Order: sequence, then C-alpha cells, then structure tokens
Amino acid sequence: MKKNKPNKKSLSIRDKTLDLSYPQLMGILNATPDSFSDGGNFNEVEAALGRIGLMISQGAHIIDVGGESTRPGSEPVTEQEELDRVLPILERAISQFSDTFFSIDTTKYRVAEEALKLGTHFVNDVSGLQKEPRFVDLCVQYNAGYVMMHSQGNPKTMQKDPDYDNVIADIKQFLKSHVNQAREKGLENIIIDPGIGFGKTLEHNLKLIAKLKEFQDLGCPILVGASRKSMIGQILNDRSVDDRLTGTIAVHYHAMINGANIIRLHDVKEAHDSLQVFNAISSAE
Repeated sequence: MKKNKPNKKSLSIRDKTLDLSYPQLMGILNATPDSFSDGGNFNEVEAALGRIGLMISQGAHIIDVGGESTRPGSEPVTEQEELDRVLPILERAISQFSDTFFSIDTTKYRVAEEALKLGTHFVNDVSGLQKEPRFVDLCVQYNAGYVMMHSQGNPKTMQKDPDYDNVIADIKQFLKSHVNQAREKGLENIIIDPGIGFGKTLEHNLKLIAKLKEFQDLGCPILVGASRKSMIGQILNDRSVDDRLTGTIAVHYHAMINGANIIRLHDVKEAHDSLQVFNAISSAE
C-alpha cells in the first residue's frame, strides 16, 4: 500500500498551522435538535463543551460545529436560530480549547462572519459557494480555511433521484471551477469535499470513495465524511444509524488509502485507533 501524500503538507490558518503530513480527524458537534444521528444530544452549552472535550481527548484535531441539520429531508432554520445555537458554544469552546481548530458548518454569511469574529478557523460550506459566494472574501479577510463541499440540490430534496452524466467527472469539474474562482480572489486555504450522501445514490457514493485519488490533482487537501450515513446502512442490509460504526471505519479507511487528508466523523476514539493503524502501516513501507 502506497502512502498517499496530501496535496499540501500543512495549512496556515489564522494563528495555527494544520499539519497534513498524515490524516487528521474532524469531530462533529451538532448543536441541533434534529440531526440524523445525534440530534438533541449536544444543543445545550455544557453538554456541547463536554462532548468537545471528549472528542479532543480521543484524538480530534478539528471540531466542526453546526446549528442546522443537513440530513436528507430536513427543513431550513432561520439565521437567528442558527446563531443562537452555535455562538454560545463557540465562544466558550474556542477559549477553553485554545490548541484546537474549530470549524463552523453553515451556508449563511452572518453565521460564518460571527463565528469567525470569535476565532473560528474554518467555514465548512455544504453548498460549495452555491448559496453564499461571499464566503470567499470573508475567509480571505480572516485568513480562514474554507471547506468546499459538492452537493446536488438542497437537503430537503437532494435524495430525490440524483443524477449525473459521470459522477466523478461532474463533481470534479464543479470543484475545479469553484476552486479556481476562489483562488483568483486570493483564497488559498481550500479543502475539497466530494459530499458523500449529498445528492448521491449508493452507487455514486461508492464510486467517489473508490476513485478519490482522481481529485488529488486539484491541488487541495481532501475531506471525506461518511460517518453513520445511509450508504453504510444500505450496504449492511438496512442497518440502523446506531449500528454503523464498523462500516464507517471501513469506508473511512478506504478513503485514507485513496488520499483523504481529513476525516469528518462522530466516533473519534474508534477512528483514532484506525488512524494509528493506518499511519503505522504506511510508515513501514
């Protein structure tokens, strides 16, 4: 097995440097009542801080905080509601866990702006600039990182018959075009995410994992997030969300073999065990 070198070995984000000489783990913190896996568990500040501290102790280098569910069929929330959910958590967490990178998972300009004012390091945009192109200038202003994810449709409708001429070529062209536009405006700290489960069938998702190396020539680190997603349930004969851990580890391990630099997930301890095995085998070659 060849060790996949990331397109960039590090990213300089605000006051920190993110080492990408080996894969990094991004822990998910859903400050929502309705996320598909852990909705309602961490939408109170103290519970959220406890969860963040646990994920960091288990090996997460980045914490991704979101205040609006993007599960298939989910309804949008207002800007103010999203602000009320995420800002109290970020304000406490960024100061309490000052060695950790924080990301705001949002498609709303003001939510991203207020989070960056508090010291957040990344904007994680599931729309890939389709909803808010001003994210580019905002991230340049704060020297923040930007996660550009591909999605087809919106969360409410995205799983209703998603279709591509060629899923790899179509998504790669989308990302290439938007990455080039962002770079022309001075944004260099771009991470790309093919968007597992966001307007994709099982076949689409499997091809994206299998052909992930084809995205490396875009010159950006690659993020993959398949944690507990429906593709795993489908593969495992309609396995429930709470029983998809082994499948999640398997998908993410394949993603790391094929070039993923950041893995976004719920179960940090188990993922970190897998990452240690991956690094040990890779370094032995």
